[in-house]
Amino acid sequence: MLILLAAAASAAQPTEAEKRFNACIELVDTAPEKAISYANDWRLKGGELLARQCLGLAYAAQQRWLPAMTAFEQAAQAAENLRDARAANFWVQAGNAALAANQAAKARSSFDAALASGVLKGQAAGEAHLDRAWALASIGDVRAARTDLDVALKLVPADPLGWLLSATLARKMGEMDRASVDIEQAAKLSPDDAAVALEAGNIALLMGSEAGARTAWQAAIKNAPSSEAAKLASAALSRLGAAPKP
Repeated sequence: MLILLAAAASAAQPTEAEKRFNACIELVDTAPEKAISYANDWRLKGGELLARQCLGLAYAAQQRWLPAMTAFEQAAQAAENLRDARAANFWVQAGNAALAANQAAKARSSFDAALASGVLKGQAAGEAHLDRAWALASIGDVRAARTDLDVALKLVPADPLGWLLSATLARKMGEMDRASVDIEQAAKLSPDDAAVALEAGNIALLMGSEAGARTAWQAAIKNAPSSEAAKLASAALSRLGAAPKP
């Protein structure tokens, strides 16, 4: 899951740095290449934290995840040196960029740093635990991923991604009862999500319901025909072959 949060500018009388950051963010939205040049020029002139963050956001806007990750890491390290509490958010951004770049081990390290700071609370902490669970599952540490997921589900129970990941992890661990309950909750929160429908089909098939699997996979294709989930659902249906006649 990708969460790249821009720093909130002050509502009243923004500082000069905040003004420059807002100008940079406007370029991120309209002309990312110009934002990269703007941020680099600002950084060389002493922009430091916000300049590096905007640089990361500009790279992310172009889906250039590795340089985005590096820019966010540099912002986080600089913030830590200054004892600036924004370091935690920069580490979260670095972790999300690393996930998008398929660098799960790097992502885990970034989320470790973000959570170790103690700055993240409530929803922010929940999302960080969820993202770290994603990274942990990607590197095969399923038990640690389960621990993070259980924390995340308590802190952000309305996030369907948490329930989807929990259901998927439970299926892979052979905990089918929990997988069934969690995917049902994900479907309640996000009924038209093709990824949720795909996983619902996977779980249904393993629980012996071929008809349920077909229904779920057909829903995945209908909900998002061009998505990766739909492609996987279509392949799964092909493996099953034609539906039995009533």
